[in-house]
Formats: sequence, structure tokens, C-alpha cells
Amino acid sequence: MPPALPLITLLTDFGAKDYFVASMKGVILTIYPAARIEDVSHHITPHRIDEAAYCLQACYRTFPEGTVHVVVVDPGVGSHRRPILVKTGRYYFVAPDNGVLTPILNVEEDVEIREIENPQYRLPSPGATFHGRDVFAPAAAWLAKGAALPSFGRLVSDPVRMNWPEPRMTARTIIGEIVYIDRFGNLISNISFAQIEAGKIGRPEIRGGEHLIGNMVANYSEGQADVLHALINSNGMLELFLKERPASECLKIGVGTVVEMHG
Repeated sequence: MPPALPLITLLTDFGAKDYFVASMKGVILTIYPAARIEDVSHHITPHRIDEAAYCLQACYRTFPEGTVHVVVVDPGVGSHRRPILVKTGRYYFVAPDNGVLTPILNVEEDVEIREIENPQYRLPSPGATFHGRDVFAPAAAWLAKGAALPSFGRLVSDPVRMNWPEPRMTARTIIGEIVYIDRFGNLISNISFAQIEAGKIGRPEIRGGEHLIGNMVANYSEGQADVLHALINSNGMLELFLKERPASECLKIGVGTVVEMHG
């Protein structure tokens, strides 16, 4: 059961222009006025499940134990895709079963997954286009309020998993790819510092697509102007950047670009 003062986070592609996020918060607070709500982001690129998955896995552990994380990036809304609830050792997740929770399911153990079927935990609606308000928000509120997991619906043993890229490692070589581009145009790869250490790559040659990286630095300020550099970011991942410029735009590098490290 979530803690006495539950925290619910929201991660969506709804943006700030429309009423969508406010409607979700209104539903949550109507069902459970004591709930605390935190916005992770509402500026995920529309329909980009992989982008939402990265943002979630990058920050979910920073929240208190018992937090209910709600993710609504749902291009299949209204279809036969299942709404699900996931319990891990420390957290709860409410999301469409479309692969957005893949990074969580890949690393968390002792996981319980339920389909959100009970009509008591949904809002009646004339349409099927806003499950953020009508399904996920009420389910999160009832969960935070203390509803028992079995009461939501049947167990799920076959959650949808997206093709979440993992680096390939050979003798003194790691081949990964760019998986996320932040607001500053920095290019975040799926290669971790732990993997670099395990590969015993000391002074690496690094390539991002067609670009040879200048050198590894400790922070952004150490970078030289107009030179593509690499560093280990605050989440322990290899990141490529241009000093005070958006590398993604300037160099036309996007998600999926191959990153190679040779020791």
C-alpha cells in the first residue's frame, strides 16, 4: 500500500496548451483530496513511447518509496491495448500496456502486474479517447487511497515490451546508440559508465554516427567551442554534446544514431 501521504507523478505527451493535464489532476483530487501530485513532464514528443520510457527510467528512483507513477503516452488509446498497474518492490506504475514500462520491467524484480478492469476504478465516459482522465487518473487515485491490487483486475503475465536497445560489447569495443535528446540538444546514449569500466576502455576513440568525438571531459564547461565532446552524465550514461549549442540540430544527429567506443 502507498504511504499515508501518497505522491502521484504524471508523465504525458499532453503539453501545456490544453485542459488534459488539469482534468487528470481534478479527477485525482476529487477521488483522493489528500493526494500530492508532481509533474515529471508533459512535453514528451507526441506518441513517442520510447522517449517517455527513457524519462521515466531516468527519474523514478528519485521519488519516495510508495510513489505512484502515472504514464500516459498512448497512441493506442481506445483500442484493445490493456491499461495496467504494476507494483515493484518500492513503487507503483499506472500506464497503457504498450511497452512504455519496458525499462522498468527489465530491471525490477518481484513485479506484480494487474489489468485495470474494475469499473469502480474508472470514470464513465461517452467516448474512448481520453483514458488519461477516465482510466489512469482514477486508478492512480484509488491505488493511492489504499485500494487492494487484486481488486483492480486479473494478473498479467505477458506485458507488452518494446525493443529497448542494449549496447553490444566485444573485446575493448562497445557499440550503442543515442536513445534520448534533452532540451539542450545533448545526445544521451545507452552506454553506461559501468559498461565502459567493464570493457576496460581507458582512453577511448568515440564516434557518434559520422562524427569523431574530440575527447572525454568531466563537465560541460571543459568542452571546446564547436567540438563534439563526450562525458558521463548525472545518470551515469555516456553523453555527447557541443558546448552551449544543440548538438542534435547542429550535427543532424538523432535518436538511433550509432555510438561506438574503441579502447
